[in-house]
Amino acid sequence: MISKNTLQIHHGKHHAKYVDTLNSLVAGTVLENQPLETIIKESYKSNRAIFNNAAQAWNHSFYWKCMKPKGGGAPDENTHKQLCDKIKASFGSYENFRKQFAEAANTAFGSGWAWLVSDRKGNLSVTKTIGADNPMVAPGKLIPILTCDVWEHAYYLDYANLRPSYVDTFLDKLVNWAFVAENLEKAMDSGRNWSC
Repeated sequence: MISKNTLQIHHGKHHAKYVDTLNSLVAGTVLENQPLETIIKESYKSNRAIFNNAAQAWNHSFYWKCMKPKGGGAPDENTHKQLCDKIKASFGSYENFRKQFAEAANTAFGSGWAWLVSDRKGNLSVTKTIGADNPMVAPGKLIPILTCDVWEHAYYLDYANLRPSYVDTFLDKLVNWAFVAENLEKAMDSGRNWSC
């Protein structure tokens, strides 16, 4: 699992610092009071300091919602039929999805994120990003529906250098499939008109 100490430091120090830094960077600018998604898209090519802090604030807010106690494992086919059908159509099986997602998480060089993304038709794929980047700014306008933080601060206190053990825990015991299914439905219903 992920310990209380890791969560307190991760949320209370790292995530909070991104939010505080972003707020100070956008104060008095045209980006102040804009939705986080707008700040991310507007600053991506023009101001990496603002982008990095905005994207990390968004990525972390999204990541927290991707987890729940006693989550993980394969999504329940009765509760999340549409999601299960899309996983099967896109990957052939949950096991194939799990393998691809774990590989993306474990091979993100340095610090980054693993993502399950959807297009507007519900076609799913796995991708990874490095640093603060996320699928919102990637070519193809893919919509994130699940993420796993693989920056060391997400797991090092509990797993040291054993990132694969952390990723296994995330997938097998923490994924909040109700949130993922909700994100898939939003992606298919409204394209990119959503927020974390």
